[in-house]
Order: sequence, then C-alpha cells, then structure tokens
Amino acid sequence: MRLPRGDLVRSRTATAPDDTLAWALDATHTGYLVLEPADALLGGEDDACVLTLADGVPRLAYHTGTERGGTSALADVAGAGPYSVDCYAVDRAAIEDLPDADELVVSPDAPAERLAGDSALAERTRAAAPAGWTDEAATPADPVEAFLADEERLDAIRDRAREEARRKAREWDLTDALVDGDEN
Repeated sequence: MRLPRGDLVRSRTATAPDDTLAWALDATHTGYLVLEPADALLGGEDDACVLTLADGVPRLAYHTGTERGGTSALADVAGAGPYSVDCYAVDRAAIEDLPDADELVVSPDAPAERLAGDSALAERTRAAAPAGWTDEAATPADPVEAFLADEERLDAIRDRAREEARRKAREWDLTDALVDGDEN
C-alpha cells in the first residue's frame, strides 16, 4: 500500500491501541496509524500494521512484514502488545484516492474488536461508519465468538507461540526437548 507522507500528530506506547482508536474516532482523524509491536522494535523486525482512517473510521489495513491486508494484517499484530502507535494526518483527498482493494478492506469495528478487545468502541465505530462500510453479518457480536471464529488470528498466535518457544529453547540449550506439532 502506497501512502502519502503524513504529518505526525500523535505518538504513544500502549498495551493495546484502544485509546488511540478512541482518540481517532472522537477527533474524526483522517490519515493513518502505524501500529508496531514492541518486540519488533527491539528485534529490528519489519512487523508493523498500517491502518487508514477517514473521519476516525478504519478502512484499510496492511502488514508491512507479511504483506497481508485486511483482517489478516490485523491478525499479524493482534496480541503482540505493547505497541508503539504513531498517528499521521493526511488530506482527505489522499485517503479517498487509495483504492479499496478487497484484500486490504477491514470492517470499521474490526481493529477495536481484534486489536483492543473493546466491543463498546467497536460499536461506536460501526455507528460512525459511512453506509456501505459495515457488514453486520460478517462480525459476530460476541467478542469471544469473534476471536474463536478468526482462524487466521488463531494461527498467527500459534505461530508466534511456537517461534517464541523455539527461541527460548535455543536460548536455554533445550533444543533436544522440542517436538514439532506435526509429529504428534
């Protein structure tokens, strides 16, 4: 996703991006957020999720490391907090000129639900979204149901846990104790 250079208007570190998402909605912020998990900052990895907003409502998501978009991009950083969250402002025309590529589009409530677990903020965001941006049938109302229905997010969490276990095993010289899930 090619974004125009924006003006940095807010930069925070947070355990979850809920207060930044709420701020963007309340301020009707137009631009984009860059959410980068702290482990990526320390490890020098390219592990950021870019989320575009129009009047505070999320529209497109793209993960810079995996190059996946939409809810897959959110899944790639879900549960990886704390986050460094930078908010950039850009002209509304620049955001509107970005193509709504299907693979990048997220439902307006998805970031609040999937990254922050905040169903009240998700509902506020859904209510503020323009007509046509919401798909009521696609998002389960129960956050636990939504979490369990998101196979990509669950797979991403499993992959992160496996990689962390392998890293710890190498660090503690316990590589002989590792058993891959495929061998069970």
